[in-house]
Amino acid sequence: MFLEVRERVGYLFQDSDNQLFCPTVEEDIAFGPLNLGKSKQRVLEIVRNTLELVEMNGFEKRVTYNLSQGEKKIISFAAVLAMEPEVLLLDEPFASLDEKAIERMVNILNRISQPYIIVSHNNDLLNTVINKSYHMKDLCS
Repeated sequence: MFLEVRERVGYLFQDSDNQLFCPTVEEDIAFGPLNLGKSKQRVLEIVRNTLELVEMNGFEKRVTYNLSQGEKKIISFAAVLAMEPEVLLLDEPFASLDEKAIERMVNILNRISQPYIIVSHNNDLLNTVINKSYHMKDLCS
């Protein structure tokens, strides 16, 4: 059951340092598809296409711990997208991003085909990428 969920749902952590664990960008993005049994040739194609989608071409050999916070978040998202999930769960996707990275994230979210659920406190940015919202409040009273 867990494997089935993992294959169908992509989860982006709020803190990308908790999501990236391979030495290079290419290895981090390739990790999921390789573990899903994709061929090495197909995985290289997925890595290339995913980096193009997130506008991070040329980052394949970059060391992940040397990336900026914004770059780490986008690469974490690329690693999620590379698994080709049916639906995305995004925890504070705009947290720790500068203006350029926010713009990149908004562009990605507006281009992808997967449906997504976002947990965020940033209503202004949410309104640029969603068509419906639900608010939880007064849960502790």
